[in-house]
Amino acid sequence: MCCSGFLKMMMFIFNGCIFLAGAAVLGVGVWVKVDSASLLGLLGSLEDAPAGLAQLANVSYLLMTVGAVLLVIGFLGCCGAVKESRCMLLTFFIIVLIIFVAEVAGAVVMLVFQDLANELLVDLEDEVRKAIRKDYGKSDSVTSLWNATMDEFKCCGYRNYTDFINSTFYIDHGGNYYPTACCNATITMGPCSDSAASSSMIDGCFEKLLQLIEDNAVIIAAVALAIAALEIAAMVVSMVLYKQIGSKA
Repeated sequence: MCCSGFLKMMMFIFNGCIFLAGAAVLGVGVWVKVDSASLLGLLGSLEDAPAGLAQLANVSYLLMTVGAVLLVIGFLGCCGAVKESRCMLLTFFIIVLIIFVAEVAGAVVMLVFQDLANELLVDLEDEVRKAIRKDYGKSDSVTSLWNATMDEFKCCGYRNYTDFINSTFYIDHGGNYYPTACCNATITMGPCSDSAASSSMIDGCFEKLLQLIEDNAVIIAAVALAIAALEIAAMVVSMVLYKQIGSKA
């Protein structure tokens, strides 16, 4: 009886942690979806974008799905322990095992993602610059999308302000002015001229995107490892409790 009570308590602890971790992963997924929407929209507007971009667009949905499933299994594990239901415990074990395998696969993808991201950065450069020079200042949707992206990430163009040279916006403004985001407000108070943009040295937007990914990769990996450890412990405890309930029947 004492051992059974201890196992139930452990199930509560493990599944409580899994529930909270699921909420955290779900929140990260929502954050990725909201903050990356503009950049992914720019990628989607390219005519010859690499096929790998489709996988980037699915990252936020994957995180939200995993977070929601973790919430469900955390709740399921607690109910199985309280009601001493072998069916719920077995279902809990199977779902956690599937999630664990998926997380291992995801960890492998994360290890190679940095190289993939760098390859995408090189492959996209010419296409993005062509799109900027063709549509920025001409298409309202593309112009507003770029402006929103540059304002949000405090960046300018793909690599830098020179990406806007020969764009419709650049030509319409006499061939000497760039978007406001390409200039540092503390350096110039007037229009963003060539000299002001050059002295401001604002980073490109896709470099900012890669930096964002790299900065959060360690956090995501650490959270995934912690979740994996909890899942292994929860699977072991659930199977022990499953056998104990079976021996009472």
